[in-house]
Amino acid sequence: MIRIEAAPMCTEVSAYRNGHESDALGHEAAGTVVEVAKPGRVRIGDRVVVMPQNGCGQCDLCLAGEHIRCQTPRNPFQECGTETGRATYAQYCMQQDWLLYPVPDDISIEHASMACCGLGPTFNAVNKMNVTPLDTVLISGLGAVGLGGVVNARVRGARVIGLESNPWRANLAKQLGAEVVIDPTDPHALEHVLDLTQGKGSDKSIEASSADSAPSFLVRATKINGEITTVGWGGPVLARDLLARGITFRGAWHWNHLVDGDSMRRTLRASRDLLDILITHRLPMSRVQDAWELQMKGECGKIVLDPWA
Repeated sequence: MIRIEAAPMCTEVSAYRNGHESDALGHEAAGTVVEVAKPGRVRIGDRVVVMPQNGCGQCDLCLAGEHIRCQTPRNPFQECGTETGRATYAQYCMQQDWLLYPVPDDISIEHASMACCGLGPTFNAVNKMNVTPLDTVLISGLGAVGLGGVVNARVRGARVIGLESNPWRANLAKQLGAEVVIDPTDPHALEHVLDLTQGKGSDKSIEASSADSAPSFLVRATKINGEITTVGWGGPVLARDLLARGITFRGAWHWNHLVDGDSMRRTLRASRDLLDILITHRLPMSRVQDAWELQMKGECGKIVLDPWA
């Protein structure tokens, strides 16, 4: 059992927008272990990030650190004889010990909580594409996840071009180090990207908008033999277009904490100042409605809730 000290907000705003009622929201958390069922990988007092979902821990995917894709997940409610305990808009949650990512003393709990969806998906993307200082990275969608992509790319020294129609988020992306942010609704958006890349297109691209039109745009805006990684869930991609341009296209969901744990800790340390910019609001849980209203306006980066306030 983990005492939650930082609960970042994510896609739960869609439930609020649609009028859906629930008392079990949230999938991101960082805090302190306060109880264990038996001796294992963590001890009482350990500071941890709670990884999402419930892999079985035994299949090939889980053993390789890809628990997010496990096809035979465990049922924690059934095993623990409880109806609650997995939501993170809460003061406590429960998780298997091997799905708790250790937080060193020199990294704050708030910064560590960005290892979930704040940095995690795009961290996976830049790792898979081996982003370097020689790369120009095009990021489509500068919501909280895409803004995390700006942080991940800049930490690796890459040049960043953003695609975002919301002026507030575009400005925040520039504060995080994006060189230029282009409105994707501009009919000349593709021309702008090509002008900024000597007519070639970006070296590597990240799709974080989930807009149906975004993947196809990125295929045209990424250089021949370039790479695209999507962390969003929108839009078709035509195989013939990928074939014609020789582009590698992949999906990246959650990151691999068993394989890339040290690299994530280095990223968290290297991006302290940027994370203070990415986290635009710190609100008590009692103001969660205000937080959702901010998210719907698009006038925020990552919001972190304090369950104890």
